[in-house]
Amino acid sequence: MKYLFTFLLCLLTLFGSLAQNPSFQIAKLKYNGGGDWYANKTSLPNLIKFCNQNLSMNINKDEAIVEVGSAELFSYPFVHMTGHGNVVFSDAEAENLRKYLVNGGFLHIDDNYGLDKYIRAEMKKVFPELNFVELPFNHPIYHQKYKFPKGLPKIHEHDNKSPQGFGLIYQGRLVCFYSYECDLGNGWEDQEIYNDPEEKRQLALRMGANILSYALTNFD
Repeated sequence: MKYLFTFLLCLLTLFGSLAQNPSFQIAKLKYNGGGDWYANKTSLPNLIKFCNQNLSMNINKDEAIVEVGSAELFSYPFVHMTGHGNVVFSDAEAENLRKYLVNGGFLHIDDNYGLDKYIRAEMKKVFPELNFVELPFNHPIYHQKYKFPKGLPKIHEHDNKSPQGFGLIYQGRLVCFYSYECDLGNGWEDQEIYNDPEEKRQLALRMGANILSYALTNFD
């Protein structure tokens, strides 16, 4: 199953721009626990538009919504998760998410401030044997089309901490990227929501494009 998923992702990435209709869709993860999984309503549509225009991708302009435990999870090569508060994965949901990730799926978690203490515990249910590791600045995820030699850009201030990019690496493959103290998703939002300078929004969108590009082209 893993190799089939990988093959399909390769085809989508290489030939997607040639298709008349969108080649694939990406999704926002809906989870239980009371946290606002639905936050940043304009972020993914804006990132999709940016990637289609600047990376010649052919992504459906509309994001999907997918639940952690749903079989539909396997329909999406890239899933984005955000929020400020509590997250709870049942055992069945954790098992489903693990199967998705080990078989070629990719999860981007973006801490929207307040997610950290919850998501670390829940991802331990998914991969008890793994810990989040901070990725070095020379990691390929920072060096796709857009270069970030100092790692993640700082989009919004909260606790005056430097932004950090963490990963879960399963059998040599980065299956989950976790952007912390950064607020990339806020930077992807419509400009009038946070009134961020356009330069900062572009940094967020470029880093988001790097994450998506890496997720769709790196399977080892």
